[in-house]
Amino acid sequence: MTIRKICGIGAGYVGGPTCSVIALKCPEIQVTVVDKSKERIAQWNSEKLPIYEPGLDEVVRKCRGKNLFFSTDIETAIQEADLIFISVNTPTKTFGNGKGRAADLKYVESAARMIAEIATGNKIVVEKSTVPVRAAESIMNILRANHKPGVSCQILSNPEFLAEGTAIEDLVNADRVLIGGEDSPEGQAAIEELCKVYEHWIPRKNILTTNTWSSELSKLAANAFLAQRISSINSLSAVCEATGADVSEVARAVGLDSRIGSKFLHASVGFGGSCFQKDILNLVYICECLNLPEVAAYWQQVIDMNEYQKSRFSAKVIESLFNTVTDKRISMLGFAFKKNTGDTRESPAIHVAKTLLDEGAMLHIYDPKVEESQIVEDLTHPSVTNDPEHVKSRINIYKDAYSATKGTHAIVLCTEWDEFVELDYKRIYINMMKPAYIFDGRKILDHDKLQKIGFIVQTIGKRITRTVLSRAWGSQTQI
Repeated sequence: MTIRKICGIGAGYVGGPTCSVIALKCPEIQVTVVDKSKERIAQWNSEKLPIYEPGLDEVVRKCRGKNLFFSTDIETAIQEADLIFISVNTPTKTFGNGKGRAADLKYVESAARMIAEIATGNKIVVEKSTVPVRAAESIMNILRANHKPGVSCQILSNPEFLAEGTAIEDLVNADRVLIGGEDSPEGQAAIEELCKVYEHWIPRKNILTTNTWSSELSKLAANAFLAQRISSINSLSAVCEATGADVSEVARAVGLDSRIGSKFLHASVGFGGSCFQKDILNLVYICECLNLPEVAAYWQQVIDMNEYQKSRFSAKVIESLFNTVTDKRISMLGFAFKKNTGDTRESPAIHVAKTLLDEGAMLHIYDPKVEESQIVEDLTHPSVTNDPEHVKSRINIYKDAYSATKGTHAIVLCTEWDEFVELDYKRIYINMMKPAYIFDGRKILDHDKLQKIGFIVQTIGKRITRTVLSRAWGSQTQI
């Protein structure tokens, strides 16, 4: 089979960028992204895409209408496609067996049943969503139990290794592409066809082929290892604050060891996003089901440390503000879980905001890419509050940082947007209540400069010595 048409089921953070880059690099292949949501597809066909990702707009504009299409006509796209990517959401289950840990595969199963019902001819079905080990087997069982006579499907696992904020770069210059399939002539032939698609721009040496189960586990393992590094340095940040060490200096010293490296050793308020927590919880659940409680407990601690870090940072804010924030106006700079994305899933900012709201604070929120409606939705979610109208009355959302900080008692920086480094903090200080506090949850600001302006500064993993000038005696005291 030669791949001439590709269908991507799911127009989200994985399906949209992945299919767009394939269309860019494979102009002879027609790529159609389908989704049941008419609103989402309309956004993909508009000038304002449903997700923000650096470089994505340019790719979509170059290919859309030529060999890249976004449609709600799922049936036609499946019928015509030679290869089908399943890129639907796999959230953590909220009820039933495995609640709070296991992946909910209802959307994956629904996609598989839809393919089985609609497909005619031979298809290569590629599992792109992050799924538990042996999920491909479930897809295979559904397709082979329901397919029409004369229809043959080969199932491949091709997990994505994208970081939001750098997804286009990660796709164009991938460290590796991983493809897993059955060890049969048909399975190996399907793997080879998908390899040919990626070989349009990825060197063959960077395309790894494995069995299906290794491919699925590799995705969970990669995210678990990355999150583990963040939790490890965050655990040491607490030690640094207690001893007087500086976690940035510790991270630099450790990262210079070539066996360890420097990436993902930046202490912060905690990790977020759609993958890390979900995938580790999924790994924990798998280990428990395999009767490996010690392994499950090991990975659970990565999640527990992340929750501890968010709670510890929130508690520091309250304690520093004379142990009460009731009716105090607090500015939150950043709401996305990281810079260069509008995604707020599992964002540490939500945890910090909930804690401050529970303590009676008034929040002034600004994020350059998160829509106001998304912030309101996140903070009025049942997991955050049982009184959404009260929350709405306690939050104000602004279009710029200067408006958000005006008249506030403190700034809590939750996302490492580059623009926050470049702000005029003298101007901000003049318009704030005094004493004016900054809590740098991302360790990106110049703390010495802020102190000279007059701010009281707190950050992660470092004791900041504050110099107080006594006007009566003209002396300086460090506290």
